[in-house]
Amino acid sequence: MNLYSIKEPSFLKEMDEEELKILAQDIRDFLIESCSRTGGHIGANLGVVELTLALHKHFNSPEDRLIFDVGHQAYIHKILTGRINDFDSLRQYKGLCGFPKLRESEHDVWEAGHSSTSLSAAMGIAKARDIKGEKNYVVPIIGDGALTGGMALEALNHIGSDRTDMTIILNDNEMSIAPNVGAVHNMLGRMRTNTQYNRVKHDIEDFLNRLPQVGVKLRDMADRIKDSMKYLIVNGIFFEELGIKYLGPVDGHDFEELSNAIQISKDYNGPVVIHVITKKGKGYHPAEDDKMGKWHGLGPYKIDTGEVLGSKSTPSWSEFMSNTVLEHAKSDDRIVALTPAMPVGSKLTKFQNELPERFFDVGIAEQHAVTMSAGLAASGMRPYLAIYSTFLQRGFDQLLHDVDRQNLNVFIGIDRSGLVGADGETHQGVFDISFITPLPNMTLMMPKDEIEASQMIDLAFSHEGPIALRYPRGNVKGLKQEGTSEILEYGKWELMAEGDDMTIISFGPTLDLALEASDTLKDAGIKAGVVNARFLKPMDHQMLNALGGNGKPILTVEESMLTGGLGSLIASYLADNDYNNALHRIGIDNEYIEHGDVGKLLEDIGITAENIVLQSKLLMERANGKQIKN
Repeated sequence: MNLYSIKEPSFLKEMDEEELKILAQDIRDFLIESCSRTGGHIGANLGVVELTLALHKHFNSPEDRLIFDVGHQAYIHKILTGRINDFDSLRQYKGLCGFPKLRESEHDVWEAGHSSTSLSAAMGIAKARDIKGEKNYVVPIIGDGALTGGMALEALNHIGSDRTDMTIILNDNEMSIAPNVGAVHNMLGRMRTNTQYNRVKHDIEDFLNRLPQVGVKLRDMADRIKDSMKYLIVNGIFFEELGIKYLGPVDGHDFEELSNAIQISKDYNGPVVIHVITKKGKGYHPAEDDKMGKWHGLGPYKIDTGEVLGSKSTPSWSEFMSNTVLEHAKSDDRIVALTPAMPVGSKLTKFQNELPERFFDVGIAEQHAVTMSAGLAASGMRPYLAIYSTFLQRGFDQLLHDVDRQNLNVFIGIDRSGLVGADGETHQGVFDISFITPLPNMTLMMPKDEIEASQMIDLAFSHEGPIALRYPRGNVKGLKQEGTSEILEYGKWELMAEGDDMTIISFGPTLDLALEASDTLKDAGIKAGVVNARFLKPMDHQMLNALGGNGKPILTVEESMLTGGLGSLIASYLADNDYNNALHRIGIDNEYIEHGDVGKLLEDIGITAENIVLQSKLLMERANGKQIKN
């Protein structure tokens, strides 16, 4: 089978088991080779090759709706729906998205990037089907890690209560990004290893089917006997108690087992969960042997060794933050660390290993993580919650209602703030400023480098009230911290360059662009001051009053949304205090930013030193009424 000739998946229906095995190996070989050049979520996809082939063989996409939870395991789905020729551009600028994308194919019926959404979406899609009198199958595919999310459990409760007809594929590989944790994980482990229940249950069902029709009462009694048998074999069949028929565990790499289970589910009227056991990274030893989540998602690598290319000598921001917090925790027994299933991504494994009794991985449960942090703080602890910006969005009400409203001492490390690149619009950390700064008690900071970050961490653990520190994806600058004498004053900005003609205000990574632009503007005769607005809340009102009082133009630069961002806050403050400075804001203007190299994305948005120079000149012309020489 020539993979590059695949246009749509109907050809699978004519393939026998041996042909499917050959195709599965061809797809694995392609993925290992292709992702070695582009990077990607290779581990998750290698684990679902047979499963995806079986789903497309036995269901008719797009009439039957395949709904991928999270979506990073959809590479095989994309190959089978005619997109293999685009894989050289996977997760790259203007290229193939690493997640399902509606605009790419009619076979992509649901977009996701966050976990635990598929069951709720499937419930809505199935209810719409039933209202319209359609007869198609609805098939959400959810991982065991995503099943720990509260939204998934809420959906299961509704699906079972309404007995809505669908086939739920539970892809159980014992991993999300890191090894899974919690009671749901433990329950699945018992199911995973207990094949006796299904064997006895099926034997009883076969016996009941052979019973003569000797009366309704006798048959009802036999049904009750069958149902009670499960309690003698397994403690609590979770799904069946919810009203969802359970099939499994099924070997997710065995086409015959998959085929039989899918056929049973199609013949059943009501919700069914097929518990499929897969091996994350199957067929590629570096990914198979990974126990720490390295092969969940990564950049280009060497196929023969699995060595990831392009690593940098300086530590990542995540590593710097976590290690600095750990040092504080060693001298303060009140400090604990939490993360929602991201001990590897947020580099908290060292904390976990050294202070295991004060480390909590709560699983994919962001809302729980935020409120648990509040509970710890309410009891006198000093919790540090490490969470990606994009995932903090999921806990906004808990941040408002449980943390900020009660003015609790929760320290939030907002990882991946700003553009993150390859994962695209579902993961760009560009909304947190807009939704955090309205919270009355919150402090929000972003450092320009690791020296300033260290000072902010010191501040965070002595501060009374909720406080958050944004930090970007990538590596720290590698600056030396010895001999640092500057004292970080709460709420105070930093003047980094003098300038009498105008002021450029920025923070975090874009400060370097502002400083570069300030140097260039000197050639045009413009003296542009540069301010480090390291406190986003509270803003430095003393400096703003000085800037407003001199009446000189102000240009703001931020790698975040303009609506509700720093520039918006400054504009509101100036207007509220009757200052009339000419103002221009550079940032993300009311759009979602897709995947691609961060540098190219910044060029598209206009967050470059060149555009800062251009907009500064235009701003000066508008303010002074005369053209600036180039």
